[in-house]
Amino acid sequence: MAVDPALVIATARSWLGTPYHDQASLRGVGCDCLGLARGVWREVVGDEPFPIPPYSRDWGETGPREVLADGARKMMREVAPSEAGHGALVLFRMAPRAIAKHVGILTAPDRFIHAYERLGVVEEVLTPTWRRRIAFAFLFPLPSSI
Repeated sequence: MAVDPALVIATARSWLGTPYHDQASLRGVGCDCLGLARGVWREVVGDEPFPIPPYSRDWGETGPREVLADGARKMMREVAPSEAGHGALVLFRMAPRAIAKHVGILTAPDRFIHAYERLGVVEEVLTPTWRRRIAFAFLFPLPSSI
């Protein structure tokens, strides 16, 4: 079972305007894209199940492991990106063959919320460029199912 997508979206929207701050996760104070997802998790699911280690900001990083996706799989139900609906957490590859390192939350068929450097937390159009970068999608679990 998954959390009601409307709750996920309302919670994510409550973070709009939060300034960008690398590796932070405090609504209204600062967060990065993963910090936004962590904050939404805390509000709709509960305590984070494990601490998040420091991570590289290199969006072009390549390697054999999809660390972010592997971590999400431990806590969330994976769905095909083409089947991801409102409230789904999506992971983006920012460069071809790079590992997925950017996170957003779908709010409509053509919109998503994410934290972006210099912009902070924003809701914007899921353009074809953004859509083709989606590599993975996950659903927030009900608190009782983790």
